[in-house]
Amino acid sequence: MIKSELVARLTARYPHLYHRDVERIVSTVLDQITKALADGHRVELRGFGAFSVKVRPARMGRNPRTGEPVEVDEKRAPFFRTGKELRERLNLSGTVNG
Repeated sequence: MIKSELVARLTARYPHLYHRDVERIVSTVLDQITKALADGHRVELRGFGAFSVKVRPARMGRNPRTGEPVEVDEKRAPFFRTGKELRERLNLSGTVNG
């Protein structure tokens, strides 16, 4: 699901809310999660999961074409761990609905 689909579903589910307000709410929530992660914080949504940042240290890599050693800078990558409730709901039926 992409952001616009989420906004459309929420607007359909809550018809008393304006589309622009739902869009602003979704954008604000996602922006705040992004800002918290950029600041090095962990974001936990009970029953859903937790977002955190994993730091990959600097290292010596290898250029696959030439085999020459290449210095790779430290990187930060987002990481998501599902919550117990979400994991249980995903595994409840034992089948995948596509």
